[in-house]
Amino acid sequence: MIFAGFNLVAVLLAMVASMAIGAIWYSVLAKPWISAVGFSKEELEAVENGGNPIIYVFAAISHLVMAIVLAGLIGHLGDMNLWRGIVSALFVWAGFVATSMVVNHRFQMKPWSLTIIDAGHYLFVLIAQGAIIGWMGV
Repeated sequence: MIFAGFNLVAVLLAMVASMAIGAIWYSVLAKPWISAVGFSKEELEAVENGGNPIIYVFAAISHLVMAIVLAGLIGHLGDMNLWRGIVSALFVWAGFVATSMVVNHRFQMKPWSLTIIDAGHYLFVLIAQGAIIGWMGV
């Protein structure tokens, strides 16, 4: 289904895949991530009590926007396929996501482990989104 220049089904699947990747990634890396973030005692208690569910709404909307923008970028390449979608996603990750995290985490004086965990998460998110959008078309 093409809607306003992008494949609605592809971007919705890309968003769902992104949420699933995040759930798995941060479940596996929860302890090192919590340690790297440096939560206060109160913040840690809030996380252990389930946190705020609205965060997941913001994450889903953000991943949907990311998928729509990635579809727009991929759509400008012309003929699309799985490989071009993945390569496009890798360029976006290396050029915008990883670099932004490095700068932000250095100014926030966070450990490199946090940068690696968070940037790794978005590496897999963008590869999945690029693969889905590239495979299904924009």
